[in-house]
Amino acid sequence: MPRMNWEENYQKGEAFWNKGAPSPPMKQYLERHAVRGRALVPGCGHGHEVALAVEHGLEATGLDIAPTGVAEARALYPKLAERFVVGDLFNPPEEMRGAFDLVLEHTCMSGLHPTLRADYRRGIDLTLRRGGLLIGVWFIEPELDPGEEGPPFPFSVPDLTALFAPSYEIMEDYVPDVAFPSRVSRERVRVLRRVA
Repeated sequence: MPRMNWEENYQKGEAFWNKGAPSPPMKQYLERHAVRGRALVPGCGHGHEVALAVEHGLEATGLDIAPTGVAEARALYPKLAERFVVGDLFNPPEEMRGAFDLVLEHTCMSGLHPTLRADYRRGIDLTLRRGGLLIGVWFIEPELDPGEEGPPFPFSVPDLTALFAPSYEIMEDYVPDVAFPSRVSRERVRVLRRVA
């Protein structure tokens, strides 16, 4: 099963997905919505979305499989160091199971080979409580060179709908009007509530 060696990427300084700041659509969403509670940021990398979530009053935890990525997040955000945890979303630590009111998704799933999407969905199911929100900035149409397959891996809106049916209901769904320059018109904000 194809799986990126994220730790190797961080060790080589090749975290090409890191833009040095939180996702603009996620920032805009949190500015406009007073969400509260415990939030998980899967594949948190350098921790920008964790810092953003804390800034907006959330009790946020970042989870990443790459120890170097987590160490770099702790160095970047020393006051939040204990919030960054090394672990696998596909087999989350026991204390994280059913523990979160919110999951903030940004670039985690687009970095996963399509064969791992069912595992991603299971990881969300394991961590997000019933009634909780999955707030996602989904990278729908990455710009790839001819013959390049990813990551980021192309992901369609119908694929996104199918992945979370039928246990999640769509609360919001739109193409954001803010983005990193390379992602203009390629992302979609979709907020899902876990109903079962």
